[in-house]
Amino acid sequence: MKKFLTLVFATFLTITFYAQSFNGFALYNSQGSNTTYLIDENQNIAHTWSMSTECNYTVQLKDNGNLIRGTKNNVQTGGTNNYLNGAADAGRVQEIDPNGVVVMDFIYSTSTALSHHDLTLIGDNVLITAWEVKSSTEVNNAGGSASSDKWPTHFVEIANDGNGGGQIVWEWHIWDHMVQDTDTNKPNYGVISDNPQLIDINMINQGGGGGGQSGGDWFHVNGVDYNEDLDQIAFSSRFASEIYIIDHSTTSAEAATHTGGNSGMGGDILYRWGNPSNYNVSGTQVIPNAVHDVRWITDDGRPNSGYLQIFNNSGVSNNQSAIDGIETPVDPNNPYQYFRNTGQAYGPSTYTTRYACQYSASGQSASDRMSNGNIFVNASGGQGGAGVMYEVNDLGNIIWGPYNSDTEKGFRYECDHPGIIALEPYMNSTATSSCFNASYTTEISDEHSLDIYPNPSKEYVNINFFSSGFSDIRIVLYNSLGENILNIKSDSFSGQFNKMLDLSKFPSGFYTVKVITSDGVSISKKLSHIK
Repeated sequence: MKKFLTLVFATFLTITFYAQSFNGFALYNSQGSNTTYLIDENQNIAHTWSMSTECNYTVQLKDNGNLIRGTKNNVQTGGTNNYLNGAADAGRVQEIDPNGVVVMDFIYSTSTALSHHDLTLIGDNVLITAWEVKSSTEVNNAGGSASSDKWPTHFVEIANDGNGGGQIVWEWHIWDHMVQDTDTNKPNYGVISDNPQLIDINMINQGGGGGGQSGGDWFHVNGVDYNEDLDQIAFSSRFASEIYIIDHSTTSAEAATHTGGNSGMGGDILYRWGNPSNYNVSGTQVIPNAVHDVRWITDDGRPNSGYLQIFNNSGVSNNQSAIDGIETPVDPNNPYQYFRNTGQAYGPSTYTTRYACQYSASGQSASDRMSNGNIFVNASGGQGGAGVMYEVNDLGNIIWGPYNSDTEKGFRYECDHPGIIALEPYMNSTATSSCFNASYTTEISDEHSLDIYPNPSKEYVNINFFSSGFSDIRIVLYNSLGENILNIKSDSFSGQFNKMLDLSKFPSGFYTVKVITSDGVSISKKLSHIK
């Protein structure tokens, strides 16, 4: 019965999403700028963070309202600038509170490693993309072909160390998951088509991917995302014209091997898509050139929940980008692995859904599927890109924007995102968002009012309700699937009703609190809960 009710509710959401207009905020940092902007649905500036260094690529909002930004490591007191450099080079990641105070500053810049491009949140931690230097001798000894240093991708997960800095708590290296078929006497020899879980060390040199190479940047990994439900990481490679999924549930030691974690595959590739020639099997190359910003569509009942989504820069043509959705083939025997017929490419054979962009970009860029079913598009500037953010409905009509942000990656945040709720006291009075019209107290009349605090909540939330006449009062708590998970009743009550709810046993997420009285009053409020 529970599964049936969930399905009915999800179906109802899918039908009604399209009729709603999206209200919320957009977060972005223009290319080369030191300032991050949060704007409301009317494109008014609600909040800014102005820093001393420029953002290198992307910014994200934590649930506590703090900003996470990658930045150029070009201002060091008594130090040096980056030793390495390249596209979207960074070398530094920061967490900044709403007042502009840096609460975490982590430098990842040495003569052999440098953070670059994208980042994503893993709970309170930050996962960053980075290069590491491998000499031409190392590459050639591993079965590759190189006349100069190569910089393969790795990821490091950073936790706040409590002293204003960060510490690495997990890492994964593509170098640990290579295969080659050129020399039986060298490491990692194998048949490429029999080992799609590994990366052919020669695949880009052989022209298997689009885009070529630039200096030491070997794979040009430009996008990364985390799925909490699966404990998996997805990333995109421009030079390979391919997207990948790996297991995050491993230890760092397991991530360097081929066993361990929920998948049992250690740090090997769980799934790859877009260019089957990279692992020597036949199939359509659906990503013809550059690809950016692979991400999971939030799995909460919105259209295409759980799909992967990409910004396929040349998806329609060399001049027109596409937002492609991919329904990944989960293995029916293991929910943490992906099904593939032996000798064949990972499915699906082509994109599951496609939106042909009205504003395109040949590089950078991002997209997202909003809870109302609309698609948010960030077509970056530079390289001839449009440099705008906009939102389209299911008919392809632009209902927000285009807004000239000229940013590599920008995103919209919905009204009930915990970070938005936490930022509300810091927002400019000139902001005209409708998000907070009834954020804390809803006045129905002089006889009834509802107050919920704190919101976001951590362990406890206070419910205050006033009624001038005698009535029975019922408090109902619903989760994001519309399931009734808490029901409290008080008989024949008048005046100020106060109740503290213990939410410590419930997972983080969005909830709805509804107060119902026997005299016909029903008031609902959104609640964000953070554990």
